[in-house]
Amino acid sequence: MVEDTQFLLPIGVVVVGWILAGGSPGPATLTISGTAMSRGRLAGLQVALGVLVGSASWGVAAALGFSAVMLANAWLFEIVRYAGAAYLLFLAAKSLMSAWRGGCATLVKTSSRSLFAKGLLLHLTNPKAILSWGSVYAIVLAPGAPWYVVWQLFTMLFAASALVFLGYALLFSVSPVARFYTRSRRWFELAFGLFFGAASLKLLSVRLA
Repeated sequence: MVEDTQFLLPIGVVVVGWILAGGSPGPATLTISGTAMSRGRLAGLQVALGVLVGSASWGVAAALGFSAVMLANAWLFEIVRYAGAAYLLFLAAKSLMSAWRGGCATLVKTSSRSLFAKGLLLHLTNPKAILSWGSVYAIVLAPGAPWYVVWQLFTMLFAASALVFLGYALLFSVSPVARFYTRSRRWFELAFGLFFGAASLKLLSVRLA
């Protein structure tokens, strides 16, 4: 049984805060919800699984100390940052092109592997993700906490992320929401395109302290 003193903050508060942060509008949640509305529940879940694996990858990397390596080697952070900005810009261009075509646009059949890769790339190219994992470890864990406590925290936060991302896919794939998206698809795509473009520019402004 893990002692409470090994956590600097109440773990329930940490998990709730993680859920609120992960569930706030962002590239990952918008991509999952947009895919679920336009392509259905299965497609949304496939993207969500890709995002989850990307999140888990950064969580494991931070637990193993890679976040500290990134902070000590700014060029690593810069590579991920520019890659992330470029990928968000690519998503913005696709959404804006879809909005421009309007009702004439047709959905191209996408494989499960491609949908999973889309979610995975979205999170792997987000340098904020590894910084978020590294920060929560530093803030929540007491100095000298044993390795199993780190992985216990990782498991709880990963489960919370799964609740958020899979929940988005399930929620936005229900029939009324999907029908509303179909009627307003052009405006949704325009909003997604503008958001992804703004997120790309914001990511370019991120600097290591």
